[in-house]
Amino acid sequence: MNTSKKMMYGWNTIQWKKLEQNVFKLQKRIYQASLRGDVKTVHKLQRLLIKSKSAALLAVRRVTQTNQGKNTAGIDGIKSMNARQKLKLARKIARNPLVSKAKPVRRVWIPKPGKDEQRPLGIPVMEDRARQAWVKMALEPEWEAKFEPHSYGFRRGRSCHDAIQAIFNQLIGASKYVLDADISKCFDRINHEALLNKLGTFPKLRRAIRAWLKAGIMDGAKLFPMVEGTPQGGVISPLLANIALHGLESTVEDAFPKNRYPQGRRGPSIPWKPNVIRYADDFVILHRNSEALKRAKQIAEDWLKGVGLELKSSKTCITHTLKEIDGSVGFNFLGFNIRQYPKGENKCMRDTRSRPLGFTIRITPSKESQKRFNTKIRDIIQSNRNIDQNGLIQLMNPVIRGWGNYYSTVVSKRVFAKMDMHIFRKLWSWALHRHPNKGRKWVARKYWLLDKCGWVFGIDGKVTLHKLTKIPIRRHILVQRHRSPYDGDALYWSLRLGRYPLTPQSVTNLIKNQKGYCPMCGRFFVLGDSFYVIRQTDSLEGVTTKETLLIHKHCRWSPDAKRVMTKHHFTEEPYEGKLSRTVLKTSANREVCA
Repeated sequence: MNTSKKMMYGWNTIQWKKLEQNVFKLQKRIYQASLRGDVKTVHKLQRLLIKSKSAALLAVRRVTQTNQGKNTAGIDGIKSMNARQKLKLARKIARNPLVSKAKPVRRVWIPKPGKDEQRPLGIPVMEDRARQAWVKMALEPEWEAKFEPHSYGFRRGRSCHDAIQAIFNQLIGASKYVLDADISKCFDRINHEALLNKLGTFPKLRRAIRAWLKAGIMDGAKLFPMVEGTPQGGVISPLLANIALHGLESTVEDAFPKNRYPQGRRGPSIPWKPNVIRYADDFVILHRNSEALKRAKQIAEDWLKGVGLELKSSKTCITHTLKEIDGSVGFNFLGFNIRQYPKGENKCMRDTRSRPLGFTIRITPSKESQKRFNTKIRDIIQSNRNIDQNGLIQLMNPVIRGWGNYYSTVVSKRVFAKMDMHIFRKLWSWALHRHPNKGRKWVARKYWLLDKCGWVFGIDGKVTLHKLTKIPIRRHILVQRHRSPYDGDALYWSLRLGRYPLTPQSVTNLIKNQKGYCPMCGRFFVLGDSFYVIRQTDSLEGVTTKETLLIHKHCRWSPDAKRVMTKHHFTEEPYEGKLSRTVLKTSANREVCA
């Protein structure tokens, strides 16, 4: 066998699950050391991870196979690699992980959704992307232990829905003024020296990050120096932007007292700290007093100047969630419209006064998001006038399902019905255009089916168009404030994310499907519980189970029951008297991971 075939065979037979577990163990140790403030141990473990061959292989796999922009080329023109080239790249970066020089990034302009503006991207070469992914594995656990609790953008285990749910929680019980702020060109204007000083890492890693920041931009045939900013398109750029903006929330909140008492200290105190909720470069500040909110805005502007940033005046405004200010009520954030509605007045009191009954919080898809969705559906239909029904359904279903799932956690039923009607009208025009000489009843029978939910655009009930009104509304559960995927709580993250590196995927799926509790006794699984997997061939209380179940060990009462194929045991061991770690053991009591 020649060398190229050996290398291809080697890449295709790599045990990726084992590599992920090895890297995750180191990342968890980095997180724990950062959590207790042990900087020396953090840097030592980061050096160990950067020298790991497992991390090198995972970094190459991420930038060549996993990432969405894997087919976008840098200035070297390389945008796809075979197995031999991937192994060669992994060995090359493993010999010298951190370099003090980097190649320039390629400038790519993409349109912003619903706007005439364009967003600049900087695409590094494949080798630099792999090194950045490698360094990100080492830096991310350290900063996950430091990030502020209401920072939700570009972080593992957190999403837009967590930010929206956090806003909802802050608006319960009180109407507030809102500073809806947007940072102007955040990625392009971050001060390099301020960012590097905030990183506080060891010198060799600092020089490597400085090289990526100062690499330069190749726009066409011209090379421009990179004086400030972290180019969007790099693997490590979102993490660096989060690090640069770290501290904004605590600075604004610490400038205010926790509570404020009425004049003369008579009566209960009022919470007076503002609430800062940030997603990437967009953030909102909530406060019940307009003057205090203006002061918080000034504090945020002064803090942003320290990292070379400023607020965008055209997108920054002060509104109120219940009262009308300058003709508007509520605000838009991450595609959602958030506002409060009064419930009415109680006029059945003994005197002539009326008392408000309170308000209700309503979060719906924003008008701009609805408009963009309608435009996208219209463009798909109009640009595919001659395509068959099956092809049109295949093009529209991912768009409809994706948009519906994004807004399925808020008050969206009416909006979904409205969007379904718009889609029906566009499809009706499409069908009539295809058959101008046929009657409307004939067209309806050809393209629409009648089921228990009404008329459905489809073919023989097998290929149908997805309807937004069929998407169930499920409220999103906010992630706990100081949780991190690197904290070692397998049960919490298996239930929340559906995947955890140190838990078998079959067990993870069962935990998620059962919503974290045992179907026999109704109690939740917690660390320290022993549990079994009951398969279809096993019987419980004389009844054969029709599905695979995860139950507590003590819930399987039959002593002579058939031994199950999979058996796992979670225990909790002390870790230097402060933290704890999860140890996963097999039925043979062999330690799989520490």
